Amino acid sequence: MKHLTTTELEAGLDDIRQSPKDEGALNLIVRRPQVDEREVLDEGELHPDNGLAGDSWKTRRSSRTPDGSAHPDMQLNIMNSRVIALVAGDKDRWQLAGDQLFLDLDLSADNLPAGTRLALGSAVIEVTPPPHLGCHKFVARFGRDAMKFVNSQLGRELHLRGINAKVVQPGFIRIGDVAKKVQG
Repeated sequence: MKHLTTTELEAGLDDIRQSPKDEGALNLIVRRPQVDEREVLDEGELHPDNGLAGDSWKTRRSSRTPDGSAHPDMQLNIMNSRVIALVAGDKDRWQLAGDQLFLDLDLSADNLPAGTRLALGSAVIEVTPPPHLGCHKFVARFGRDAMKFVNSQLGRELHLRGINAKVVQPGFIRIGDVAKKVQG
């Protein structure tokens, strides 16, 4: 696949900025049973202890915790559907981003600051502070310009690479569910 140039990526900003502010559809659920493995799901279960059921989050090591265990504030990785559609092109490539949830929702720092809660299906998740940034795998899959785009100052403000979240109320989610802001 041809990777987009910075100019081509920036041309998609207007559409990304039109993402819904208060509620948006869940367009893709991806479970990562092992490193570099992906399973696209129609539905999933979210739990405060394990994140997305069957996902390898809990067994993954983190350089951000003192003991190297899974980071509790990085249980779920969420990306804006409009951003991944731009960067990845074909929907079959969205899962390569490595995120579990893809929402048509404004994920910007102004709209969803850390601590914001979202009702999704019968679950509730909470946006957490750690930044979610592009890395070498993102470059390999989507190109250097895509990583620069999502990690730019504007990209960080808009959370183009996505956000981290944790599950605060267990429940079930399915494609088409609407994520809605709720009061904590």
